[in-house]
Amino acid sequence: MKRRDFINWVGLGWIASSLPVAIAACTSQTTTPTSSASKDWQTVGTSAELDKNGQLLANNSPVGPVLVIGTSKTANLIAVNPTCTHKGCTVGWKAEAKKFVCPCHKSEFAADGKVQKGPATEPLKTYAAKIEGNSVAVKPT
Repeated sequence: MKRRDFINWVGLGWIASSLPVAIAACTSQTTTPTSSASKDWQTVGTSAELDKNGQLLANNSPVGPVLVIGTSKTANLIAVNPTCTHKGCTVGWKAEAKKFVCPCHKSEFAADGKVQKGPATEPLKTYAAKIEGNSVAVKPT
């Protein structure tokens, strides 16, 4: 075998053995909240946690960040993604005014997530919420 043929075979072997690594590096390893499992009811906490303060913040839930407002005795729970649509700060619930307020730029959102006062222009993402036994569950709407 000539040296040129040998070098060509070594180069071809190197490329072939590197191909799986290149493919793996280009493949996304993250899951998104839009997977089929996240379209069903997902548990985000317990009713005891919700009853403690009248709200439950679950930053790492299966559907992403969720803020649930109410108690286990409340007929209609409020559930939103608490990430402000303006700059990404976490909004807080103001019970006396029945609205969400962003601490960073003072955007205000109604209980249904709609913008009441800017600078935010997009509403908060909302969820259906319910109590199942001792668990609080949400489902994207």
